[in-house]
Amino acid sequence: MQGNRTGAEIHRLPSRSEPRPESGGAPVSATASAPRLLKAAGVLLGCFTALLGLLYFILAGAALGAFLLWPHTQGRACTALCAGARRLTELDRARRSAFFHDTFPDHHSSDRAVLSYLAARTYSGLLCSIVVGLLVFGIVLAGLLTAGLARSTLTWQELLTQLLLGGVLLYLDIQGLSSLAALDTRLARKCFGPSEHEVLVRRINELAASRAAVVQAVDVERRRVERDLHDGVQQRLVALAMLLGRARRSKVAEQADALLEQAHEESQEVLTELREVAWRVYPSALDNLGLQEALGGVSERCAVPTRIEYDAPGALPTPIETAAYFVVSEAVTNAAKHARAEDVFIRVKRYDTFLAVVVRDSGIGGADPAGSGLTGLRSRVAALDGRLDIDSPPGGPTTITAELPCA
Repeated sequence: MQGNRTGAEIHRLPSRSEPRPESGGAPVSATASAPRLLKAAGVLLGCFTALLGLLYFILAGAALGAFLLWPHTQGRACTALCAGARRLTELDRARRSAFFHDTFPDHHSSDRAVLSYLAARTYSGLLCSIVVGLLVFGIVLAGLLTAGLARSTLTWQELLTQLLLGGVLLYLDIQGLSSLAALDTRLARKCFGPSEHEVLVRRINELAASRAAVVQAVDVERRRVERDLHDGVQQRLVALAMLLGRARRSKVAEQADALLEQAHEESQEVLTELREVAWRVYPSALDNLGLQEALGGVSERCAVPTRIEYDAPGALPTPIETAAYFVVSEAVTNAAKHARAEDVFIRVKRYDTFLAVVVRDSGIGGADPAGSGLTGLRSRVAALDGRLDIDSPPGGPTTITAELPCA
């Protein structure tokens, strides 16, 4: 059956400089990487868009005010008002992306949220315009002060007074611009991304689902171990006991020797199968030798030729090593049993914050994402806030990729 096969592929692994979206879907801000001059231009452009917002509210209020008050036309008037507001909001979103390097998830804000954002953004932008105007006025006064000082028309008392007042005003202007810029960022995140409450609720639901999936995966693993012991090891032990019993009751020495030899071979097979079951429960090589050697053992036991590329220097957290081992072990086992693969390729590479595990086989593909083996692996990876992707088209090849966070 293909139901237990697992498959996934990383088409493009993130680079070290790429931000990775959080599971909660909150906006990822990269404003720290934007140049200061670019951000300053974005602030000035925000003053202009705030003037556009004020002009829009004045014109829309004059044109739609009566229709907004009449119940029969209120709905269509609100729709028209929100349509224009949404266009201005998208313009402001583009400004945030271009000048502040902000990236936001695909999130459809309600009409009420759009209007609230545009009103608050217009208010904060107009305040920012006033602060910028005061700053420009201060620069002009500083120029006049410098010119007066050059002509020696100022006394030292007047100069000190002007410098003191100018320093205080400059400090207040800078603090005001900084606070308004932070307010602009908070307003954008509230409108263009999920709220903190929504992110928290989503995260709680994900953790609850992950916990339930882990419990289910543990039950599936327990049943599989019990089935392996009952249908495999136990049956072989019964056969071994029968062979030893026949050897004890045999009257012919040659027949007894043959039965003992057969029993010895059966005991070796029992030990091999018991060792396989123990490795499926937990490989002791992980504790003694590390992940690379444990994966080498998987490759040696696999009946299909296997090639490994390992690039994960340094120590890895134990849960990450365990999850990576089971992803590889399950994928290789299913490739040998169900995919009719001729070869298997394994790549383990460590990036800054996560470990990428890729297993690709040349089999017939068609893995079922709802299979118990794949479901168990996905639950194991999700419990560590990781990601498991699947790529198994009919005809193959099948590729699985697990991304496991290391930080």
